[in-house]
Amino acid sequence: MGYETIKTETSNGVLWITLNRPDKLNAFNDQMGDELLDALKEGTKSAEWRCLVLTGEGRAFSVGEDLNTNRSIYDSGKPMRLGEVVKRRYNPIVQSIRRMEKPVLASVNGVTAGAGLGLALACDLRAASDKATFHEAFVKAGLVLDSGTSFWLPRILGLGKAMEVALLGEPIDAGRALSLGLVNWVFPDESLRAQSEKIAERLAKGPTKAMGLAKRALNRAVVVDLDSSLEYEMYLQDIAGRTQDHMEGVKAFFDKREPSFTGQ
Repeated sequence: MGYETIKTETSNGVLWITLNRPDKLNAFNDQMGDELLDALKEGTKSAEWRCLVLTGEGRAFSVGEDLNTNRSIYDSGKPMRLGEVVKRRYNPIVQSIRRMEKPVLASVNGVTAGAGLGLALACDLRAASDKATFHEAFVKAGLVLDSGTSFWLPRILGLGKAMEVALLGEPIDAGRALSLGLVNWVFPDESLRAQSEKIAERLAKGPTKAMGLAKRALNRAVVVDLDSSLEYEMYLQDIAGRTQDHMEGVKAFFDKREPSFTGQ
């Protein structure tokens, strides 16, 4: 598998997929989305790999969408068709992880935001560095939750805490993420890789067929309607992407200032 924006390596039945745009905090562009989806499909098909791990290169897991790739459109003042971006890029990735009948571990090494948080939440288990932070950052850009986050947050946190996280957009440190149940484990940053390897190799040595069936059963019990949630997120994101507040949020991002939202 030859990729440019992700790295893959294998060890002891585990396929490691590393998001590899560290200078962009592993923000997604078209190429990285396509390459990640391809690697997930390869991981699904191959009997060689019995567990997958997703992680990030550098100081971020992923901060979600790379707004700079669409800067010319934003500068023109034209509305972005964000629903199409969500439908084409993020929804297939989330669906691939959830439908894969193999365990998938997120090894969250640093900053995680927006669709990057959705990617982490889509995984079956999450190990985090004690330096990791979690941001439901959509509200800061005048957008709504996507990439499955509107589905997972109330199921993990409960409705009240999910509302707090979604509407305030405040960063959550690793310790609080653990207490809230956003992650399963927190390890010292220097030992995250080794501890993630132990977890992944234990999963890979287990009865992965039974694990896959257990995952299917739990998806049916808890993830009752993921596809329609993804569809609804896409619809709402398309609306939010045409608002003045979204344009203001992106301009503020480019200008490195606090946005001034008007509710329009």
